[in-house]
Amino acid sequence: MAVGTGAGKRVLNREIRQKAGSCPRFATTIPIFSPVHCGLDWDVANRNFHVHLVSDSTGETVSSVARACLVQYEGIFVQEHVWSLVRTRGQMEKVMQAVERDRGPVLYTLVDPDLRDCVRDHCRRLQLPCVGVLDQVMSVLAVHFHSKSEQWPGRQHQLDDGYFDRIDAMHYTLAHDDGQSTHDLDDADVILVGPSRTSKTPTCVYLANRGVRAANVPLIPAVPPPPELETATRPLVVGLITDPERLVQIRMNRLRLLQQDVETEYTDMDGVQREIQEARRLYARRKWVTIDVTRRSIEETAASILQMLTVRREQRMQARETSTG
Repeated sequence: MAVGTGAGKRVLNREIRQKAGSCPRFATTIPIFSPVHCGLDWDVANRNFHVHLVSDSTGETVSSVARACLVQYEGIFVQEHVWSLVRTRGQMEKVMQAVERDRGPVLYTLVDPDLRDCVRDHCRRLQLPCVGVLDQVMSVLAVHFHSKSEQWPGRQHQLDDGYFDRIDAMHYTLAHDDGQSTHDLDDADVILVGPSRTSKTPTCVYLANRGVRAANVPLIPAVPPPPELETATRPLVVGLITDPERLVQIRMNRLRLLQQDVETEYTDMDGVQREIQEARRLYARRKWVTIDVTRRSIEETAASILQMLTVRREQRMQARETSTG
């Protein structure tokens, strides 16, 4: 992926092409960047680098590792080729044909030793680097546990209790989005509260995908919060705030997308500042945790909430142990 600098823009252009056989190819690029700002010469900036990500499952793990690494290289144009559900030698041969055509490092998550050997042999012949992103971790764990791992592709995606808990959490979150179904808010694990366009819904969906039953309640000027929110005792209630100027920009962009008038009370700076002030007062009065999402991604906000839930759960367990001891 090529990462834009200068104005800090990042543009994602995903192209999905179906290859021969049952092995899909996902080619992802982010082609906008400024070599001048990045300190690169045009020879490097104009080169089209390739990275191949091979998995016997969905490819999420190897893609996440690759993304975490690639974003550290500003101004480099990289095309990701994601090969998922590669579980036969025939599929692997097709993948390696593409690697030979678009030469670049190969990162893989494969549990089958034969497929791992196949990748390494081909890369050795092509004189290309290849990295098993989980190999070192698995080796360390095997030594520590004095046990051999099972060779089960995609085992983390099996239909176990955790999977159905995540489905249940997603159903709850969708049914309790934007202040809906407030009668059973006390059944939530977490409730996000905040003015409009403070990332409540996407954060809740992200949390639901982690098995957290997340509801969200919008704060509307001159409209009191639902009484069920005030009386909820079981959930962790988190108040979200953001910078008023940024919030106005987000709301105006939203209205433009909807082809509506942007000059309204919804985007009035004075009104938005009052919304944020009133939200802060409500959070302080109710002693709710507050998170400023101005410079936070959804993932970072969710990570903070998950950490809070973990601490809260441990405190409750300790309290129960103390009371029973």
